[in-house]
Amino acid sequence: MPLISSTYKRPAFLANKHLETIYPALFRPDAQLVTQTERLELPDGDFLDLDWYRQGSSKLMIVSHGLEGSSKSTYARWMAKRLIAEGYDVLIWNFRGCSDTPNRLLRFYHSGDSQDLRTMLELAVFPADYQDLILIGFSMGGNITLKYLGEQENILDARLRCAVTFSVPCDLASGAAHLAKWESMVYMNRFMRSLKKKVREKATRYPALDPKPLEGIRTFDAFDEMYTAPLHGFKNAQDYWHVNSSLFYIQQIKLPTILITAQNDPFLTQACYPVEEARKMQDFFLEISKHGGHCGFSQFNNTGFYWSEDRCVEFIQQYL
Repeated sequence: MPLISSTYKRPAFLANKHLETIYPALFRPDAQLVTQTERLELPDGDFLDLDWYRQGSSKLMIVSHGLEGSSKSTYARWMAKRLIAEGYDVLIWNFRGCSDTPNRLLRFYHSGDSQDLRTMLELAVFPADYQDLILIGFSMGGNITLKYLGEQENILDARLRCAVTFSVPCDLASGAAHLAKWESMVYMNRFMRSLKKKVREKATRYPALDPKPLEGIRTFDAFDEMYTAPLHGFKNAQDYWHVNSSLFYIQQIKLPTILITAQNDPFLTQACYPVEEARKMQDFFLEISKHGGHCGFSQFNNTGFYWSEDRCVEFIQQYL
């Protein structure tokens, strides 16, 4: 019964779930890392931009960012800094269209795009370079990570040791409906501004892509119905959400994997907490803290590292 009691305690001044979520995103300073960037050419003619932090380790930590994030996202870079402090190499990969350069194809990325994770592992992470691989995913990147592990079952890269995920919207349909509510509009509006900007840019290069409907779109429901689903081969938004929700893949995971999430996450519904699945499994661990917000888990000490970063290191060191 891999349900883990959490030790996380939020700082007193972050008195609600929205402050816990927004404070790290807006006020945490940059991690101050020197990046080595690589452009990975893909078989379909597109590319992925990868940020490497190498120091000669045989152990590589692979970080997947969240929706409309990037390798420059504060949470991803601070996680990299924490892992570098332990002596590991780190790779933060950008989903298609999430680096500083728009991707080439009409399609971009989506919330269950595990094929790009698989391709990136096959093409960029060479066996001669690393003996041990760890997957780390935040929010949507966590959903992709869990889906990838559940899809692979017994054909995983033999170097994979474990995976750590945070604040995962395991059920995309209920998550989309929840973020469409009035209380969540501050988050929805931010996502919509960024996603619409990408569609408008793409429409300048692909005349068949009509940007006019964007004016009336306010939620994931409408955006995914009009753009995400058809651009990526799904029948509609409901089909896209169902096929790509990691909730339906978790029970097939055979690699030691933890989902760390907060009970007060403003992005998630009850369906995004796979308690029953965790109770039935040996290798999937679920840790639900009372507080933490969405990808928050702030703490203040002399190191500058957050509780989530320390907890990640604690978990992975059990399997290295």
